[in-house]
Amino acid sequence: MRPPTPRPLVVDTLIAVAMAVVAVLLGQESRSQGWPELDARAYVLVALAHLPVALRGRWPLAVFAVVQAAAILYITLGYWPVVCTFGSMLALYTVASVRPVRTALVCAACMTGVWAYAGVVSHTPSMASVLGQALLYCSVLVWFGHLARRSAELTRRLRAEQAERARRAVTEERGRIARELHDVVAHHMSVISVQAGLARFVFDSNPGRARGALGTIADTSGEALEELRRMLQVLREADPEAPERAPMPTLARLCELLDRVRAGGLPVDLTVAGTERPLPPGVELCAYRVVQEALTNALKHAGPAHARVELRYGAHELTVCVTDDGQGTIPARVPAAGGHGLIGMRERAKLYGGTITVGPRSEGGFEVLLTLPTSAAERGGTGVPEAER
Repeated sequence: MRPPTPRPLVVDTLIAVAMAVVAVLLGQESRSQGWPELDARAYVLVALAHLPVALRGRWPLAVFAVVQAAAILYITLGYWPVVCTFGSMLALYTVASVRPVRTALVCAACMTGVWAYAGVVSHTPSMASVLGQALLYCSVLVWFGHLARRSAELTRRLRAEQAERARRAVTEERGRIARELHDVVAHHMSVISVQAGLARFVFDSNPGRARGALGTIADTSGEALEELRRMLQVLREADPEAPERAPMPTLARLCELLDRVRAGGLPVDLTVAGTERPLPPGVELCAYRVVQEALTNALKHAGPAHARVELRYGAHELTVCVTDDGQGTIPARVPAAGGHGLIGMRERAKLYGGTITVGPRSEGGFEVLLTLPTSAAERGGTGVPEAER
């Protein structure tokens, strides 16, 4: 098992220095307590019994051994034992928080032995009280250290599970996208097959029409190769299990989606700006899925609201804007079940070299803004990096 991430050295250094200062101030009371006054040798041992604690996050067992050795020597020379207890207790707690219980119990036994040795050297009349205090303090330190260790393990486990769930969500979404791209490529291949048969049939009787068919084949094959490249890219990490596929949606079916959302209780308006034109199937699929996910999130999280979908056809790009005037979706609460959600929208935008921004609007409500290049040349370039929220 890996130990927890070491604390910042500066923080542990400040703790060690503070304990050393408190020990020195306490040592000033040695004479009033019937013990020898601290001298230069005693101050050196006090420093050795506390300052190494600054390194407890890196070498907990070594630090425990050093502070215990300094405490033993300090007690042997006849000084007040209480002065050198702070570093030992913190070192024991650290060992218990980063090492197995068995190791912590061994260290606790050593510390109990040191306290018992101090009682013997000082000829204390209440040896039972000394042993009782030693056992009590050691038990408490080991228990709280064990709780801290379990808490750290649980935190690491939860983080690992969250990272794994996020990885699976991305993998499942990529697999779903890849399967849909497979349908896109199949569509292109069907077009090529039909056009090739037409060109062969009219090659002698209608050369102009044959040349047009060949031009369509050239354009379609280029788009098919581009889609195939994307499909192979996402399939490298996709889930190999392929569920049953439904017909591939396009922007022409957007009205059907809006009708379903309206039936669910969310009024939606659709606005189209620019000249509508046929787009590559993959681009239309990406835009459709983003609108679908944005409206689903609005239906689930926006509360009583009114949504608006706007499609803007530019010369070289398609802009999709989905807004609502509801309470606003909290991105951290949007589930990614089934491979959908924010992960799916961002993966699709990134796949087609587009940008997407998701977040609350200043005037209230929520907005999803997607921009996709519509030409194969622009999508096949370096791409536009995905915008962050």
